Formats: sequence, structure tokens, C-alpha cells
Amino acid sequence: MPSGTGKTISLLSLITSYQLTEEGKSRKLIYCTRTVPEMEKVLEELGSLIEYRKKYTDSPIIGVGLSSRKNLCIHPKSQSFLHDGAQVDSVCRGLTASWLRAEAKEKVESSNGTIQPVISNNNATATVDDIELCNYFERFIEANPTDTILPNGVYTMRDLKVFGKKKGWCPYFLSRRAIEYANVVVYSYSYLLDPKISSIISKNLPANSIVVFDEAHNIDNVCIEALSINIDRDILGVAKSNLTKLEENIANMEKVNSQRLQEEYRRLVDGLGAVGVGRSSDVIRSDDELLSNPVLPGDIMTEAVPGNIRKAHHFVKFMKRFATHVNKRLQTQKSVNETPEQFLNHVLENIDIDSRSLRFCSERLLSLMNTLEIKNIYEFNGIKIIMDFATLIGTYQEGFVIIIEPHDPRTPTNPDPVLQFSCMDASLAISKPIFGRFKTVVLTSGTLSPLDMYPKLLKFKPIISKSLEMTLTRECICPLVLTRGSDQVAVTTKYRFRNDASVQRNYGSLLLELSKYIPDGIVCFFTSYQYMEDIVSFWNSVGLLSSITNHKLVFIETPNTAETAIALENYRKACDCGRGAIFFSIARGKVAEGIDFDGHYGRCVVMIGVPFQNTESKILKARLNYLRQNFAIKEETFLTFDALRHASQCIGRVIRNKADYGIMVLADKRYNQPDKRNKLPKWIAKQIKDTYLNLSTDMIIGIARKYLKEMAQPYTATNQLLGPEEIEQRSKKRNFEDVTDLPTEDSQPPQKK
Repeated sequence: MPSGTGKTISLLSLITSYQLTEEGKSRKLIYCTRTVPEMEKVLEELGSLIEYRKKYTDSPIIGVGLSSRKNLCIHPKSQSFLHDGAQVDSVCRGLTASWLRAEAKEKVESSNGTIQPVISNNNATATVDDIELCNYFERFIEANPTDTILPNGVYTMRDLKVFGKKKGWCPYFLSRRAIEYANVVVYSYSYLLDPKISSIISKNLPANSIVVFDEAHNIDNVCIEALSINIDRDILGVAKSNLTKLEENIANMEKVNSQRLQEEYRRLVDGLGAVGVGRSSDVIRSDDELLSNPVLPGDIMTEAVPGNIRKAHHFVKFMKRFATHVNKRLQTQKSVNETPEQFLNHVLENIDIDSRSLRFCSERLLSLMNTLEIKNIYEFNGIKIIMDFATLIGTYQEGFVIIIEPHDPRTPTNPDPVLQFSCMDASLAISKPIFGRFKTVVLTSGTLSPLDMYPKLLKFKPIISKSLEMTLTRECICPLVLTRGSDQVAVTTKYRFRNDASVQRNYGSLLLELSKYIPDGIVCFFTSYQYMEDIVSFWNSVGLLSSITNHKLVFIETPNTAETAIALENYRKACDCGRGAIFFSIARGKVAEGIDFDGHYGRCVVMIGVPFQNTESKILKARLNYLRQNFAIKEETFLTFDALRHASQCIGRVIRNKADYGIMVLADKRYNQPDKRNKLPKWIAKQIKDTYLNLSTDMIIGIARKYLKEMAQPYTATNQLLGPEEIEQRSKKRNFEDVTDLPTEDSQPPQKK
């Protein structure tokens, strides 16, 4: 069902009610969303539900949202970096690192308490001698843990920041600790699916927790991205510079505090767990987590670190050898496609490094950076990526592929090599870590179709699988299938026809006609940036673009997030002032996934073509081959499934609740085929009448004009809802009918069959 029709509130109502009946078992609800705005919406819905429930019962509940420091930090030093999460994290590390706090404590103790902390920056910073500490963090960890438990209620990010300022506690670490006792936790997918983060944030969640993944239509790709890494020349260049700095820092540490390096070496003999790397059970450990690393098998933390990487100098030389080897592998004139096992054999033969040593690399780097007391860890992101790759390839040999491309396919004449370590099996990130760990997991989305594909891709057997229809009091969506232009030439983005002048002209004519008759906003999705550039350039050359802008302003999504945000803001302004606008966007882009075009911002959405993936991609070919061999999923089946779920997501942007309405135009003759249409969500497919199929541009305009006249009639959202009195009457009627169905004394006993 589309957003705004009750999926979230239904799930929250059911699960929180179930929690009340299971109060003694303390089952926790973990609600995962894709974006921060979606997280805030869930918390608002939960708050409304709790307020409503107070009328009937006293149900104490604590609901909290967890996000990054960028969204929760209240320290004045971080305020100028709120659009740069890496900088905010670095500021936090520079004020809360364990070695800084230990040094400050040592200075106070050595002076017999004569040095007093100096409070500055609106009570936010404590200064001991020349060491600055975050007062919000210090007050929080010094407080009794039982005193820092949040009062009953639902806390959005804004609520947490207000509460944190009032109490003088850090909102970020307050929410981190709240995960332990809160009834409902709302956070991003990555906190549970990305092993680099879940091993720190979510490792202590109880197995009887109820996990919900909202907007889960793209969950398999999220799992794959969490375990994939790309390395290019720029990353290797940064890594080389990082290694030089690490050598300098080690030399300085040997002069100033060589004992610290010796202590680290002794602890590494007992295992990384003895060093306290990234596995501390203390939820307020701040400095180690910022270099979160790929998840490792549990036994590796207690295993002795290989001798060749224990000493700091030796480990830096080890990293240099591996980075140099990766750089040499990039210097190839032809594409390389190999398994992790083949890559590891090449590493062993050429630089004599085995997979066991590689498994420790990420955690060993983290230990070294903490020992060297490095504050701005994001300056070392290059070598971190190389070591993450080393750890992943040393840990996983099945379900991955390594592809080295000597140049970008879009610019084959310019050398631009990249090594892609890509996960082929999405179930690696979710099957055992999530389905094998938690007893109840719910996947839900408005475009989770067809349902039978997801259990195959994620390797699980669903207990319940349900597709719901949308009940309507009026036809708030009007899905139309365009197969040809006014000149009767078929329209399609098939590779052979997509650049045909007649096809491109017909697409432009469609938008021109729609811009004349559709009020307010129109959203148009293209299959790729490249195709959007080509077709818009053609429209401009033949004068179609100029004609379109006579009726509506045109705004375009770009790969740059800031530019797209500005374009969206101005698009909304154009719709608000009555001028109207068209927004050109990309299927699979940020706008297609997380931006709502409710009300007059989206009276019509056009999906130009079927958004198939680029079948020339070697990564895609490798995945299709893997799915065929290991999952018995045919290439055509997966490609069609993937394209239709993204098309559904695009056209679903136009309808955000039952009071809203909009026209959906599927502009490609292939949508007229039953095998394509049947893969659309049921709530869309059900509204496609026979008269909405196989349409030309003229027929589309005729139907759209008639539909908009009908939708323009007075209508309120309450028309579709039953009031309390009607609900009570229907309930009494149903109870009466149930009673009258019971046998009476005079009735004959039923005959046996």
C-alpha cells in the first residue's frame, strides 16, 4: 500500500499492543527506515498512537530514535559542520577520546587537585590545562546510569536535543544508552544491516526483539552495498599519504611515549579483545567506534594477532606492501574478473601475505590509530578503505567477485582503473545476522512486488506473506499506459529505438501536452542520467524544450546532492505560487527513493521507459550468473523484477495519502505486456482498466482532462472515514448478527454429512 494509507500506524498499533500483553518478556520493537525524515515520521506516528491510547489505558512506553552525531550533537564546536558528518565525528573524537580524558585525569591527580577544570562555551567545554573535554559527555558518563533513563514518552531527535540541553547530557550517547531499555527503537537500516556499524550499535539487542524493515523493496541492494568496496587511484593516493603520516606519528610516539607502543604490543599477543578494539560492551565508549570495521568471526577477537603485524613499524610496512600490490593490480590494460580465492593466491605468491593476516587488518589499524592518539581519523580514510578490503577478502571467499576495470565505460579512451570487490549474495548480510538471530522480522513496503522474489534473494522462508489492496472511496490514482505518440509511432527506450528521433520527439510532445493541461507539478523520471542528457538535448535542438518552458518551469536532478536540494526547493516554490513546474529525475536516484510529491507538488508522474539496469555492466553480469547458478533465478526474471520495482517506486511518488490524487503515465509500449503489468504492486495494477491500456498521446490527454475535472470536485479526507458513532452502530449490528446465527432451543440439530 502507498505511503499515507496506514502501513506504519497499523504495524505500530499491532506490535506495541502485543508488547503490552507480553510485558513480562520485555520484547523490543526495532523499526528500521531508509532516511532520517522517514524515521521522524515513524516517531511522530508513535507519539500520536501513545496519546490516543492514554484515553483508554495507561501504557508506559519509551520510544527513541537514534541517528548520527551530525543530527544529535549539541556542542557549539560542531555547529559549523552540521552538513559534514565526518567533521562532526572528528570534533566529537577530539573532545571525548579516552586517552584525552585519561591524560586530563592524570594531570588533575598529579597536581593534587590544584588544577581545576575551566568551563567555557556556554557550559559545553571543560578545559584542564590545555586539554579540552566535552562537558555534555563528561556529565553523562559521570551520572548514575539509572538516573539517565529517559522518562516515559516518545523522543524525536529534536526532543532528545532539548532534553540533553536541559539535563546537560550528550543527546547522542543518551540515545545510544536508551537502546538498552527503550520499548521502541527507530533507526536507519545501516545500524542493523551494515556489519561495520551493527557490531557496535546493535550487538546487544535481545533475540526476541521484533524487527521491522520499512520501505524494504530495495533491501537486497542495501545488503550488497554494505559488503562491497571500490578502490581507485585517488583512494590509493590518499592511502600512500596516510602511511607516511602514520610513520611520522609512530616516530614521534617513540620519542614521547614509547611505553604506550610496547603496552599495545603486549596486549595484541592476547588478542584484539584485550586491546578493547571496537567490541567494548560499554555503550558510551566513544573513540574506538569511529573507525567501525567489517564484522569478524567472534573467535578472532580472542585470537592472538599474527606476529608480522603486532609491532607498529611492521604493520605499516605490511600495509605498504598490500597497498602497492593493489596498485600494481590496477595497472592493467584489460578487464579482470576473478574470485577472492584467486586474488588471495596472487597475493600469497607475490608478496607472501596469507588470508589470516589480512583478516586482522581493519581492527589492527583501529588499534594503532587509538594508540597513536589520532584525533582526525577521517584524514586516514584512504588506508582505512584498503584495510577494510583486506579484512573482507580475508574473511569471505564465497559469494563475492573481484572485477578490475582499466577505464570508465563512459570514457573508454581515458585510463581510470577501479577495483570492485562486489558482493553477489545479499543473504550474507541478512540471512544469518538478522533472520538467524531475531525471532520475528517484518519486511514491508508499498512496492514490495512480486512477493515471492524476496525469499529467494534473501534465503528465508516466510511464515506470512500478504499483499493488501487499497480501499478507496474514489479513484485517487489514474495509471495510464502510453504505447505510441500522436503520429502512431511506438514509444520505447529499448536500446535499438531509444535514440530514434521520432521516439524522442513523441516523448517531448507528451510532456508538452501534459504541461498545457496538468495543473501545478509534474514529475518526469528517466532511466539514466545519460539518457536524460541525450533526450533533453534533442528536445532543446528541435524547440520542444522551449515550448515546454512556456507552460511550466523545468528543474533537473543532478548527481550533486546540494544542487538537487536547491532544484527541489525552487520546484516547490514554483508550484506554490501557481506557476507550475516539471521536475526531471532519475529512476534509482535519491529523489525516486525518498522524496514525496504530495498534493499539488505531484499531480502527474511520467515514467519514460522501463528502468532496466545496464546489462553491459560486468558487475551485473557476474551477479546474474551467480543468481542463475545458486538461486535458479533466470536473468530475464531478475532484470524485469528489478526494473518494475523501481518503476513502481517512481510512479508511487505521486500519491501520498487517500485524500491525494494524481495521474501515473507509464510511457513505454512494454508496459502493455501482461508479464510487465502483473509485476506492479496490486494497489496500482488493480486501477489499470482496459481503457487505460495501449493509449496514444491524444488519448492520454483526453482521459487526463476528464479525470482532473472529476477530482476537482469538493472532497475532504473525512468523507472516507467512519466516525465513532458509525463504528459503534456497525459493531452492534455485527454482534446482533453473530447472536442470531446461534442455534435456538426450537431449532433442529444439524444433520450429519
